[in-house]
Amino acid sequence: MNLKFAFAIDKNRKFLNEHFGEADKYLIYEEKEGILVLISEELNSHKNDDESHEHGLKKKGNALSSMLKDKQVNVLVAKQFGRNLNIVSRHFIPVLISSDQPAEAIDTLQKYLHWLKDEWKKEPEQYMLFTMKSGILKSAVKEI
Repeated sequence: MNLKFAFAIDKNRKFLNEHFGEADKYLIYEEKEGILVLISEELNSHKNDDESHEHGLKKKGNALSSMLKDKQVNVLVAKQFGRNLNIVSRHFIPVLISSDQPAEAIDTLQKYLHWLKDEWKKEPEQYMLFTMKSGILKSAVKEI
């Protein structure tokens, strides 16, 4: 089983300092023999969904979830998640990172890949939230 990851980035290919759904684009990586390999770059065509309404509504969350499921993504990597985290974590493993650079996140993700694979195999009602700094911490998703 190879996991696929979606990194929420800005126009400069750095992690966005906003919620996952606000990304300019997503870098899609696939794990191959323990190494994350870039397989595509997807524009976020849903970035402005719900703009006239309250931030973090279900329309954007559902549209992004559908797009990422079509790409067979399992893991979402971002600096922040919003209100849709409770919905998203039913379908994807959320990973909070502190780094601005995708290369730094890749190093840590590859080091703890076995934790993410174990979490994916469980297929719970809701996946746990992983928080990465110099190491990795696994915790339950809380209501936002």
